[in-house]
Amino acid sequence: MRVRVATTALGITAALLALPACSTDTTGAKHQTPSSARTNKPADAVQKPASLSSAALESRLLDQSDLGSGYLPEPERPAQHDDVTVIGCPALRELGGNAATGGTLSFPHKAKADFTYGGSSSEISEELYSDSAKKLSDGVAQIFDAMTGCPTYQVVAGGTPVDVASQKLPAPHDLGDEQWSQLLTFSTGGRSTVVKQTAVRDGSLLLIVSGSPALVDRHLNKALAKVTATS
Repeated sequence: MRVRVATTALGITAALLALPACSTDTTGAKHQTPSSARTNKPADAVQKPASLSSAALESRLLDQSDLGSGYLPEPERPAQHDDVTVIGCPALRELGGNAATGGTLSFPHKAKADFTYGGSSSEISEELYSDSAKKLSDGVAQIFDAMTGCPTYQVVAGGTPVDVASQKLPAPHDLGDEQWSQLLTFSTGGRSTVVKQTAVRDGSLLLIVSGSPALVDRHLNKALAKVTATS
C-alpha cells in the first residue's frame, strides 16, 4: 500500500483513501527514543512579524531547485468525502470535522507543496501557515497531543480499516520558538508505511514537513530557512 502524505490530525489517515499501489516505505524507520515533542517557550514571549498572506507563504515553499534532482511535484489531491471513524482514540475522534477529513489545518493563511522522490514511494510534503503565535501554538499542540496520546488506534475511512501506531520523537529544539515531532506507522492489508512529521513555529509562521523520515530530516532546516527569510 502506498500511503499518500497529508498533515492534519486525520488528514494523514484520510489520505489513505487513495490506495493506488502497494509498496512498503520504511525509509529511515529506525528512530530515536520517544520524548516530549514540545518545548516550553511561551507562544508570545518574543514579538515577531505579523501574519503573512497565503500568496506570500506560497512564495516561500520549497521548490524543485531547492530540493535538488530526483524530486517531482505531486498534483493537488481532490478532497475526500468518505466517512471517517476513529476507533481506540477518543481525543482524536473528538477533533472531528476538518481535522478528520481535510488535508490542511484551519488557519486562514496557508500554502502547501507535495513531492515524490526518485520515482519511488518516498514522498515529502511541506505546509506553511500564518496566524497569531497563540493560535498556531494551541492548534498544533491540540492535534499532536491527540495523535501521540494514543500509541495505537484504528481509522476506518471509506470502508478501509487502517491500523495506526504513533510515537513522539525528540523535537529539534534549536529551531524556531516551538517544535513538535512524531512518527506514524500506517498498516493495512499486510503492508505498512512510516511517516515522520515535524512542525516548527517561528513567531507567526508555522512549518510542517511530513513524509519519508530521511527526506524530512534532509530538508527541514532548508525549509525553515526559506520560510523565515525576510528578503
